[in-house]
Amino acid sequence: MKAIKLLILSLLFIGFTNCKDDAPIEKEATEPVVSTFYFIRHGEKDRSNPDNLDPELNQDGLGRAIRWERIFSEVDLDDIYSTDYDRTLMTVAPISVNREMVVQTYSPSTINIDEFKERYLGKNVLVVGHSNTTPDFANKILGEDKYPAMDDYDNSSLYIVRIIDGVATSMQLKMD
Repeated sequence: MKAIKLLILSLLFIGFTNCKDDAPIEKEATEPVVSTFYFIRHGEKDRSNPDNLDPELNQDGLGRAIRWERIFSEVDLDDIYSTDYDRTLMTVAPISVNREMVVQTYSPSTINIDEFKERYLGKNVLVVGHSNTTPDFANKILGEDKYPAMDDYDNSSLYIVRIIDGVATSMQLKMD
């Protein structure tokens, strides 16, 4: 009987010493997927001819385009979008020339927001538009009606919409 007790104790001892604490299973750390969309309106336009539906930038607008280039020189952009108007294309020209990037044109009324967000998942995109289309596009990317149309003389607002692992946040800055 002593031999059986000794055998059982030996087996229990061997069993306990061979059972290592299971190390916690570490989940592989994954970087969050961050998409950042920057929305600006074109610079100040030439208002000398009210009948001109596609005016160029005035001197103040050209100066603003240069300031936008300085601001975005510190931002890693994957793509640039602009409506197909002289004032928006002139606004983004210094940025695109400095980076040797081609500007993609878009139509605010026909762009597919879901496809746009999917295409730029994990990327940084600059979008140049107008007083009504800029906040509207930001709202659509954000998924809520947060921003109203801009004042017709507001050429300095910057809307930043970030989507981090599917959760959208935003802010509006003034870059005067």
